[in-house]
Amino acid sequence: MGVVTITKENFEQEVLACKIPVVLDFWADWCEPCKMQAPVIEELAKELDGKVKFGKVDVDKEAGLALNYQVMNIPSLIVMNCGIFRARTAGFQTKEQILQLIADNQDASFSM
Repeated sequence: MGVVTITKENFEQEVLACKIPVVLDFWADWCEPCKMQAPVIEELAKELDGKVKFGKVDVDKEAGLALNYQVMNIPSLIVMNCGIFRARTAGFQTKEQILQLIADNQDASFSM
């Protein structure tokens, strides 16, 4: 599946209605740490295909979504599960940190 571009138009379908965990990467193309985060997100999207969905939200184009989730710093990662906000982290995250963030914020039936 890869990384999905999330917009206000597809947010409900891609995130809120999703039956698997979703990790949203709030970013901007002028943000250097965001550029460092992108390959980590892409790698995890391939590795966890079908188990976790990864979406990218461009804060410059989707300011309303960033405001709704109180994104103050980028990159920011938000974990959603069955349309429910579970966790947030800001700043560059390693692959291991993202995996731990996902694992810590899922229900008991979830396994990677």
